[in-house]
Amino acid sequence: MNERPNLLFVFADQLLASCLPLYGENQIETPNLDRLASEGVTLDNCVSTCPVCTPYRAMLITGRHPQTTGHIINSTRTRHTEISIADAFASQGYRTGWIGKWHLHTGVWPAQNVPDWVPEGRDRMGFQHWRAYNMHMVYFNGFVNGDDWSTEQWEGYETEALNRYAFEFMDEPGDDPFCLFLSPHQPHGTPFDYAPKHCYERVPEYPTVPENVPEEWQERSRKMYRNYLAMVIALDDMIGEILDYLDRTGKADNTLLVFTSDHGTQVGAHGIQPWEKRQPYEESIHVPFIIRLPGTLDGGIRRDTLTAPVDLYPSLCSLCDVPIPRTVEGHDLSESWLGRSGAFEQQAVLTMNFSKRYDHYQNGMEWRGIRTKRHAYARWLNGLTELFDLESDPLEMTNLAEDSQHSGLREEMENHLAGLLAKRGDALHACEHYRSWVDSQRRVIHNAFGPLSHPEGEPDWSLLQ
Repeated sequence: MNERPNLLFVFADQLLASCLPLYGENQIETPNLDRLASEGVTLDNCVSTCPVCTPYRAMLITGRHPQTTGHIINSTRTRHTEISIADAFASQGYRTGWIGKWHLHTGVWPAQNVPDWVPEGRDRMGFQHWRAYNMHMVYFNGFVNGDDWSTEQWEGYETEALNRYAFEFMDEPGDDPFCLFLSPHQPHGTPFDYAPKHCYERVPEYPTVPENVPEEWQERSRKMYRNYLAMVIALDDMIGEILDYLDRTGKADNTLLVFTSDHGTQVGAHGIQPWEKRQPYEESIHVPFIIRLPGTLDGGIRRDTLTAPVDLYPSLCSLCDVPIPRTVEGHDLSESWLGRSGAFEQQAVLTMNFSKRYDHYQNGMEWRGIRTKRHAYARWLNGLTELFDLESDPLEMTNLAEDSQHSGLREEMENHLAGLLAKRGDALHACEHYRSWVDSQRRVIHNAFGPLSHPEGEPDWSLLQ
């Protein structure tokens, strides 16, 4: 057995927590995710603090906030100077790999039906093994880059193909532990049939949608939600294959297995497009999180630890006995995940959105907020303020911000928000303010604290440990 555990981090795109039976959905069955939860720890307060693909992924692999990384919209290149989680694990002898969606480069846009790529070297942020694509939505017979510039087309459906790539990587001989990030694109909130036919057989023909979906949105939301739940079924099958593989190869007992998502989707809630995210509501920001390491994180336990994407890097390092680089801004929450008495926890996490467009700097949807275990608070640049009690109003249908009986709570939330914004150097500007943060190649050259060094420079490796 390896002295340090392997790390297998599986995260889907656009999977909101409430669509899983584990978090309350009763219209489908997900036996494999249920099994994983029964053997590990489930977090009930994992929050996607900037619910957009690229910002989340930058937080995940750097442990740093969007105000620092400069990743506030999609299709922005990651700075070569960032010290990634792959760098940290590789420095301790881990084989590192990334399989599936990357979305931390410009790639080719729009990249719906053509190969896109991520160049070799620091654009891949220290991940040695590579079977990935920057961004596309070709679920059947899609394609990845190899370790070099080559493009390879997979056969069949994405979840099955990515598992084959993952198993090949994990099968490589040697005594070194592995650190593998596996990122399928499923599920996605669209009105199109993107799942295999057999998945639809396990989904109701007319699924119900939550009460916070207005009547005028319900028909299109149900159609979208049926496709969405079929994608969830495909994802659950993928997890089942992974669990069987780990059992079959004897790797289960020494593999830290994580399952989560980069953000959710609105499903029509609050009268917002079903496939929209980037909102301060639970549909966008509340994501599932299950973690298993037999003998350490097991037992079908649920914890309410408030966890943000920037916290994952240091917490995973700690669980694997990997030194946490000094560049990391997130908190090590591993003691809380383990249920240790007196473990550090944070009272609130900073939530945010910067742009009206996913991949352009456009004014119109700027907001900042905080999420505590009980409350969600957001202040929009246009003046709207929202405050919800998630305990008594989980669907966030009653805005308490203008209720005089909750003025004290609103003031408390605003003060906490102001403190977190000040720490991040964030003044809630209009989106066009941030256009100068990137150059003509969409490389980050500026952040909330000022101009940065050349985006393709060498990291300061002295900060690695």
